[in-house]
Parts: sequence; C-alpha cells; structure tokens
Amino acid sequence: MAENFDSVIKQFEENLKELNLVPDGKQKEQFVEYYHLLVEWNSFMNLTAITDMEGVFQKHFVDSLSIVKAYDFTDCILEKGLSLIDVGTGAGFPSIPIKIMFPGVKMTLLDSLKKRVKFLDEVIGKLGLEDAETIHGRAEDFGREEKFRESYHLCVSRAVANLSTLSEYCIPFVKAGGKFISYKSEKLAEELSAAEKAVFLLGGKVTGQVDFYLPHSDIYRNLLIIDKIKPTPGKFPRKAGIPAKEPL
Repeated sequence: MAENFDSVIKQFEENLKELNLVPDGKQKEQFVEYYHLLVEWNSFMNLTAITDMEGVFQKHFVDSLSIVKAYDFTDCILEKGLSLIDVGTGAGFPSIPIKIMFPGVKMTLLDSLKKRVKFLDEVIGKLGLEDAETIHGRAEDFGREEKFRESYHLCVSRAVANLSTLSEYCIPFVKAGGKFISYKSEKLAEELSAAEKAVFLLGGKVTGQVDFYLPHSDIYRNLLIIDKIKPTPGKFPRKAGIPAKEPL
C-alpha cells in the first residue's frame, strides 16, 4: 500500500516539536534518504523488523532522538565539542538520527557484524555525514584499546542486553565526567537493582532515569543515565563473551 509521504513527514515534525527539535530542509531530506537506504538494504539483510515509513520514523528516528530528554547536546557542543560512541548500533540507532540532528557531534558507531558496518558506511557516505566513523568488532575488545578507552563524553546504546552486561560493554569507553545513557523499553527497577554492583565496579553511578511515552503514541520508553565518576579498573571489560555469560 502506498504510504502518505507528506503526512508521515508532517507527523514526524510534530513529534520532534514535542522534543523541542526542529529539523531543517536538509535534515528532513537526510532522514528520508536514510529511510530509503534502510528499506533497500533490509530487502537482502536483516536490519529491522519495522519497515513501514510511519513506523521507522516514529519507532526508530523519534525514539533515537528522545535522548534529548536526558542529555543537552547543544550546551555540550558549544562548550567543548561532543564525542559519542554508539555500542551495538545495528542499523545506526540511535547514533545516525542524533548525527543528522546534531551534525557537530563527533560520532563512532560500533557493531560486531561486518554486513551492518558496510550498510552504515553506505549511509554515512550517501548522507554526507562528517566526523562519523564505523568500527567492526566487539565492545569487549575495543574497550581495552587505548585509542577508544575512556575517550568519549557520551556512550549510548539501544542494544538488547541486561544492564549489568551492557554496563561492562559501555562504561569503559566513557571518560571521567562523561555519561552512559541506556535506552530501555520496560520498567527498570528489578534490572537496575541487579546492575548496581556492576555499575559501581566499572566506575559509574546511576544518577537518574527519564521514563515517558513517545510523542503521540502509547510506546513506553526509559532512559537510564549513568555518570562516569572514576576510571574503570584495568581488568574490565573482561574477555569477549564473558560479560554476557557471567554478568558482574
């Protein structure tokens, strides 16, 4: 069924307005091109189960940008520039929508599947995104490398993993004074309780969470904010595979 292109874009703008975001003409064109590339590549590889235009714009693009409820990008960029790493980025969520909306962010996209990284390289090239690099590999390996370890102001992840495991993947990338923000789609009380020890051992501290429904929807979201208060001990992250099998 042919989708009503104009109505989807209009709704997208309305939804972003709820987040105090106003995309310009170029940014809207980039989101549309990103959508078309996503659907094209999804026809021969598994990137997303959501392919209708309305669904992608709401459940991927708006969802990714909802991070502005938990982090002020404008101030950070104006003051010192912002380096961001997206761990387990998949098809580029949340990092590509963030990059489109805030082009001054210096972006690193990390994923363990080579085919997805090839797709991300295509998106970055076609959309003309500057200061955006991809890494093919595992968080446990790159989190130990000097170039990446404790090098970022902000780490984000929409990856599906328990919070203890995700913290060991992500917190080592964040410099002291930075933040790790985890996107979740459920209530967090039990998971958060189980992860408190891991967060502490890794040098982090849970400082807040923002729960809400995506604009004009009944889609529940939860953003968990972890501050990096001290360096991560050298023994973390543990070897690849261990954080998932044996959460801290």
